[in-house]
Amino acid sequence: MEIDKNMRKALLIGIDDYPGLPLTGCVNDASILSGVIEKNGDGSPNFSVRLKNNIPKKSELKGEIVELFDGEGDVALLYFSGHGYLDITGGYIVTPDYEKHDEGVSMEEILTLANKSKIKNKIIILDCCHSGSFGSPEVSGGHVSQISEGIVVLTASLSTETAAEIDGHGVFTGLLLDAIQGGAADLMGRITPGGIYAYIDQALGPWDQRPVFKTNVTNFTSLRTVTPPVSPDILRKIVEYFPTPEAEYLLDPSFEDTNVDIAKPENVAIFKNLQKFQGVNLVRPVGEEYMYFAAQNSKSCKLTALGYHYWRLVTEGRI
Repeated sequence: MEIDKNMRKALLIGIDDYPGLPLTGCVNDASILSGVIEKNGDGSPNFSVRLKNNIPKKSELKGEIVELFDGEGDVALLYFSGHGYLDITGGYIVTPDYEKHDEGVSMEEILTLANKSKIKNKIIILDCCHSGSFGSPEVSGGHVSQISEGIVVLTASLSTETAAEIDGHGVFTGLLLDAIQGGAADLMGRITPGGIYAYIDQALGPWDQRPVFKTNVTNFTSLRTVTPPVSPDILRKIVEYFPTPEAEYLLDPSFEDTNVDIAKPENVAIFKNLQKFQGVNLVRPVGEEYMYFAAQNSKSCKLTALGYHYWRLVTEGRI
């Protein structure tokens, strides 16, 4: 049987039912995430999701992770929400059958499985206490834990920190959901692990739990796509309006549609595109605070630093 090299699969695990140490939001968080990532913003298929909540035994959980990283394909995503544990040997994701000295599946084992996997991109997201210990040599007796090429790790907290829940939801996963539903999208509508981390990092203050991001990739894969704020067809016009990065686009009152007697339809259409560019910080007016007054007073507009970045992408045929 031919293997689908574009296969994208995700294993999502939430565990609330810990004897003596119950949680309240992990199953709900995993279930909501499942509904989000299985489709892109336009409804097209994204991940083939396996949702396994309240897995009772360590052996079963480990078996699911082994199967996730088995075979070939484009992306394998592991998400875990539940208890985490840290001792002198390293970190663990805890299962309900935990015992002293056998708390669950070790993060070192998970990393080994990901490192050996033939799947092109492996993404590991952990919302549990001490999750930042994943891949950290400091907590493994000086043994160096190497993250192989193609692996991205995003965790809810530092190795020394707990991961908070508020109103029955993990703080980290709440931000993750906001990010993956569009908050972390770039101007092409792509949501990457790097964009998600930046979104969560900015949302959590210096006194909150700190997310951890570890990676060994040459480029980020998109975890999900949403409708871009500016369509690619319009975005490509940026090189028409600005033939060089330093160019300024001259405006006059004929670009503003409120000037009924002198407005020119072709200029009004261009101005609406330029206003869209300003709305996503690609363009700024010169000598005025608002684009409206730049047109009314016959000023100009120019590219921002971000605008130059996208100008270059269009010029190089990457958009």
